[in-house]
Amino acid sequence: MELDRRLLLAHCVAHTLSVIAGLLVVVPMALNGSAFKGRCALFGQGFWRTENLNVSEGGSKEVTHLVVHQWGPPAACQFATFVGVFTVLYGATQSWRSLFYLHRRHDDTLFSAFLTLLLSLCVLFLAGGASMILTLGLMSWCATVTNHNTRPYSCAESQAVPLYLDLETSSFYSEFTCAQISLWCVTVLWLTHSILSFLRLYHSHSQQISGPCLPREKELLLGQAYLDFPLPCPHAYPPQTPAVFI
Repeated sequence: MELDRRLLLAHCVAHTLSVIAGLLVVVPMALNGSAFKGRCALFGQGFWRTENLNVSEGGSKEVTHLVVHQWGPPAACQFATFVGVFTVLYGATQSWRSLFYLHRRHDDTLFSAFLTLLLSLCVLFLAGGASMILTLGLMSWCATVTNHNTRPYSCAESQAVPLYLDLETSSFYSEFTCAQISLWCVTVLWLTHSILSFLRLYHSHSQQISGPCLPREKELLLGQAYLDFPLPCPHAYPPQTPAVFI
């Protein structure tokens, strides 16, 4: 298989994996946003308080519950979701495009390959930033939930603990962890896209430079071969059979 087709096939596989990883970012973040009623828990701040609360049986009892005095900025959750959605849409489009090029035995032009490389580098930095925001935001929220590790359970175990927030908190850690791991995978895949885009750009540039030179090199090689092994020149006048006079 030719080098350009190998690079194109590798790019197609990377885009397909990007679609899967992007979905694993978008779906958990959407579920978490629905469970938290549009609030973003990343970088949320709060404290634990013990007071009498009304319970479902109609009475009241003394419980310790979490009080969130400041939810995280919505942009922290929306940024990760945006990167996931863009990765899914772009990956699906480029996968179909790569398959079309493989079928037609065609490749990008030099300018198109340069734009692809530029876009891959830009989204790589966006994905890396979104991954860092999601990781740091989850650490901050876990510190709030566990009261800076003074509670008798971990952040993962706090899903089974009632926080009395009037929200569905039974799976927030699983959703954020799935989105976090998937977003880091998206970042690695965008790094792979950047490397493959650079290789395809370099290959296209090499072909464009060497393309016009091939006929000239062929002529030079043929000329050198002609000088090394000259063809016998035909005589201007063919030899005549000597006449015998009797």
